[in-house]
Amino acid sequence: MTNMQSEDKRPTPDPAEDNAFFPSPYSLSQFTSSKSDLSGADYPAPYTGGRWKVLMIGADERYLLTDNGTMFSTGNHPVETLLPMYHLDKAGFSFDVATLSGNPVKFEFWAMPSEDEEVKGLFAKYRDQFKKPLKLADVVEKALGDDSDYIGVFIPGGHGALIGLPESEDMKSALEWAAENDKFIISLCHGPAAFLAVGDNSSFTGYKICAFPDDLDAQTPGMGYMPGHLTWKFGEKLKAIGFDIINTDISGATHQDRKMLTGDSPLAGNALGKLSASALLEEVARE
Repeated sequence: MTNMQSEDKRPTPDPAEDNAFFPSPYSLSQFTSSKSDLSGADYPAPYTGGRWKVLMIGADERYLLTDNGTMFSTGNHPVETLLPMYHLDKAGFSFDVATLSGNPVKFEFWAMPSEDEEVKGLFAKYRDQFKKPLKLADVVEKALGDDSDYIGVFIPGGHGALIGLPESEDMKSALEWAAENDKFIISLCHGPAAFLAVGDNSSFTGYKICAFPDDLDAQTPGMGYMPGHLTWKFGEKLKAIGFDIINTDISGATHQDRKMLTGDSPLAGNALGKLSASALLEEVARE
């Protein structure tokens, strides 16, 4: 996708589904680019122990119903998924990919930086896992004990994170396992909507995070990014259960509160990757 200017703010029909739409040409020209800002993924002393992995929990549903009956064709945002993964991969950490259903991870492929060979290469490396992920319930049952090989959980953004994850008991179990076992939780943009799965668990009360602002979500239909408005506000709901969202705009901000690492938008993908890689390397260096 190029970043050439377009004035067309009409959402683009998705021919694969009734009354479903991709972002408008104008939105794509403003918010996607053929090259990401990937940089700084130089880790001269990467992790070589071979044990520690990150559990990536992806979106398995593409269509998000909006307030006017249209559907937004969404999934996980490639930049928000692949840039953090790229840094962690370069730092020596591998991934297991899971979805709630075990069905393939859905991507907002219209946001793929098509001329970014490093990012596309990382996608290719994990493509088979994206297509045939683990079922999260099986991971919870078999791989999240006291002796788990996961050093953390990564929940990428994209509006696909709003579908299913916030209500999932398996998502709740994974997050509670991470908190109880002093593991990392990494997320950005709309990914923190998954944190709603924990309900009013006091272990998460007071965490300061970055996330995509509700106010900006309300503005995006005006430029045709979404074909309608969201039916609920995930930031408002996160605040209601005790999370403190510290950003009001999107600037590429990241934040670390204990072992919860978050970013505000696709603009934060590279910075969150660097923050996460450094934090995990520092952790394993203590072993």
